[in-house]
Amino acid sequence: MSELDPPQQRRASSDESDALDAGVQDFRRGAASTGKPAAIVSFSRQELREIMNLYGRMVAAGEWRDYALDFTPDEAIFSIFRRTSETPLYRIKKDPKLARRQGAYSVVAIGGLVMKRGHDLARVIGVLERGPKLALV
Repeated sequence: MSELDPPQQRRASSDESDALDAGVQDFRRGAASTGKPAAIVSFSRQELREIMNLYGRMVAAGEWRDYALDFTPDEAIFSIFRRTSETPLYRIKKDPKLARRQGAYSVVAIGGLVMKRGHDLARVIGVLERGPKLALV
């Protein structure tokens, strides 16, 4: 081969490619036997708008400071924190498996207590709204 010839790519033999593939895992796959990607449960744009409207009001009131979003194949979780380093005060969960029974949405408090569960997100997160404060005059 002379210096003027184009460089040739080295192709891995079947033994080398099998050895390389053995150490590589595809995390996008759901079940290894099906080979199909797992569906991830997430919040729709309208659901996120309702949650973020509530979150914005509570941040403005000084109640909440941080949030986290978790999406798994089973459920979507919006966690609400008072401070970043703490455990979440509340978790707003969307679990489609419960949609026909108890409702897909639930609000879970810090100790695991389900505060409210239902089919309508606006009514479920209404439990987190601050009611009017009554004062004795």
